[in-house]
Amino acid sequence: MHKIKYLSCILLAVVNLQIAVAQNNSRKIESFNQNWKFYLGNATNATESSFDDAKWRTLNLPHDWSIEGSFSKDHPATPGGGALPGGTGWYRKTFTIPQTSKGKSVFINFDGVYRNSEVWINGHYLGKRPNGYISFQYDLSDYLNFDKANVLVVKVDNAEQPNSRWYSGSGIYRNVSLITTGKVFVDKYGSHITTPAVSEQKAEVVVKTTLKNKLKESQKVIVKTILYNAKGKTVAEATASTVLSGTSAEITQNFNVANPSLWSDVTPSLYKAVTRIQSGSAVLDQYETSFGIRYFSFDKDKGFSLNGKLLKIKGVCNHHDLGALGSAFNVRAAQRQLELLKKMGCNGIRTSHNPPAPQLLDLCDQMGFIVMDEAFDMWKKEKNKFDYHLDWDEWHVRDLEDQVMRDRNHPCVFIWSIGNEIPEQWSKEGDSTGRIIARELASIVRKLDNRPITSANNEVNPSNSIIQSGALDLIGYNYNHDKFGKFHETYPGKKFIASETVSALQTRGHYDMPSDSMRIWPTAWDKPLLTGNADLTCSAYDNCRTPWGSTHEETLKVFANLDHVSGMFIWTGFDYLGEPTPYPWPARSSYFGIIDLAGFPKDVYYLYQSVWTDKPVLHIFPHWNWKAGQTVDVWAYFNNADEVELYLNGKSQGVRKKTNDDMHVVWRLPFEAGTLKAVSRKGGKEVLTKEISTAGKAAKIVLTADRNKIKANGVDLSFVTAKIVDANGNMVPDADNQLSFTVKGEAFIAGVDNGSPTSMESFKDTNRKAFNGLALAIVQAKNKSGKVIFTANAEGLPSASLELIVE
Repeated sequence: MHKIKYLSCILLAVVNLQIAVAQNNSRKIESFNQNWKFYLGNATNATESSFDDAKWRTLNLPHDWSIEGSFSKDHPATPGGGALPGGTGWYRKTFTIPQTSKGKSVFINFDGVYRNSEVWINGHYLGKRPNGYISFQYDLSDYLNFDKANVLVVKVDNAEQPNSRWYSGSGIYRNVSLITTGKVFVDKYGSHITTPAVSEQKAEVVVKTTLKNKLKESQKVIVKTILYNAKGKTVAEATASTVLSGTSAEITQNFNVANPSLWSDVTPSLYKAVTRIQSGSAVLDQYETSFGIRYFSFDKDKGFSLNGKLLKIKGVCNHHDLGALGSAFNVRAAQRQLELLKKMGCNGIRTSHNPPAPQLLDLCDQMGFIVMDEAFDMWKKEKNKFDYHLDWDEWHVRDLEDQVMRDRNHPCVFIWSIGNEIPEQWSKEGDSTGRIIARELASIVRKLDNRPITSANNEVNPSNSIIQSGALDLIGYNYNHDKFGKFHETYPGKKFIASETVSALQTRGHYDMPSDSMRIWPTAWDKPLLTGNADLTCSAYDNCRTPWGSTHEETLKVFANLDHVSGMFIWTGFDYLGEPTPYPWPARSSYFGIIDLAGFPKDVYYLYQSVWTDKPVLHIFPHWNWKAGQTVDVWAYFNNADEVELYLNGKSQGVRKKTNDDMHVVWRLPFEAGTLKAVSRKGGKEVLTKEISTAGKAAKIVLTADRNKIKANGVDLSFVTAKIVDANGNMVPDADNQLSFTVKGEAFIAGVDNGSPTSMESFKDTNRKAFNGLALAIVQAKNKSGKVIFTANAEGLPSASLELIVE
């Protein structure tokens, strides 16, 4: 009896040991964003572990030091780059690794550092990455101290400028993570999932897994992969065994999933593959990959179809900055942008003009966006003196491979773009550079993935060297909407995507009349702006555009009426920092967005919502504060109705119906203070009613938060809008009151904005003028739960407060 008990104890000890080994060697991913030391400027000997950084600033990542600076036309970035400072920054982090990690593999992963990053661990140089948008990883294993201090040092050099045509930001502006595995593990980007055959009844799923073996001897391992649906239910599994005789090996496993939930822009269903690498019962590594099941095609005549149904890709181009937060990535800020775009009817994102943060693609997977994942803004020929062309020869292959391997499992990624408005489009006789590079890049992508390849071309004639290469699956046009209809004459048998469109200019809340008078500013792309408004505004009537672009409505009409136009990506979804076309200094951010820099929709937002959604829409504008007798054009965007009738102080101004393919109606009437009322009707029955009243003087501040509850995780955000209204609650359309914001409780103000492209106020202040009646404060949670009281004050107005919960 005692012998049996003794054997049972031994067996139990063995089982517990196996469990401990399994837990010990399984993959661990930790956020490495907390408690870095930062210094801006030259720092001698900062790479040495013994260097004293006690006086350096302590901060958390992601971090953008440029957004903290002051605007100046004299900064080397120029107003085109956002008129904010660059320079050289140093980051140091002191940390410990437990003794239990000795003998394991430890990696540091950077999602993005702008730019020219160099990394050291305990004085050992790990390497350099010039590209500011690419993710990269280093193996720390051989240089770590265990149960002792380790020092990681990152130098970021963004001093040589201009190196970008838009605001880039500076620093470790995306997430950093520490990854610990055993010596046998799934390699970086080592899971590749494809769905070669899909129907509503069955889907074939192929999982290829690349294994790494850092041990000297061969290893016999079992690879077990389980597929789970969105509810966590197992839908398929497979097991394979292999002997790792070298440093790496690839395992292919095949699955059949019955009655799959197909990913689409409306139902973005996701699956998860969990791959376990085992030696006996010990789990050496566990690697999880999110993926989707869907099928799609591009047709030369019918355009794009998803899961067998025709679908227009209704997309926007977006740069990577997040307004007042700069380039420092924040999941909630990016999610808010996508939410606003979804409500507008948008279902597509072009990552202009560079690899995005991986978490943005996670959000697009979850929310149902069709992504054009773009790699480069230039190749060997420069656009700016210090841009990526200097690094092209040494780095472009590795950067493109890393981008495709990182992003290829995302179901949201449908198109790879190998370049934007590349100068190699134009080639002299005998110069084959554009064709050669295009073929090389397409070959790199096709070795790694089979999704369609395009390039965004602003030269759309057959002389284009990149198009001549034959390397593109989709011919991408930038602008040239008047040539969409003749595409098949120009490129017989080819497939088409409108890779960049519109470039209309608007300032939220500003209106130039008459509204049917077009302002083309400047008159040509290579000419200075000789006209334009002295206050650097552009009309929000959709009657102001660049010479290479169009109004929103012009391109929308073409897009709606041509089946072969598979999709379009509007320039841009949001205003962005830098490129303040058509205006020079002191303009410092763009006018192109459908939504302004603070996230406040411009009027044209409701045009798209009326055309791209089934949600009932009735939007009338402009505001109703004008000079007595002044002739004012009143526009209405509407849908789900036959007509709109407008009333001024109860008197009908007439019924308007859309004619031909028009997307708005208009009334021209003399201003009379009071109330405008619009009523939309279908079959004689009222659908919606909207009113705008003349506002009196500013009387109070109204605060609204996009979310009143946020998570106590140190990164979650609430976006608080401050609106200046009169005594009757009407927004004062020209209000520019100076607002000051305070927060009491477990949160702080991460940024402020008002959407003005000419404001010189700091985004990192707690004060902001209202712009055309509105301002924004971004409240960021700390790590403790509790109540937060947010207060706004302005001279001559009563203070306003609201309560937020951090939980």
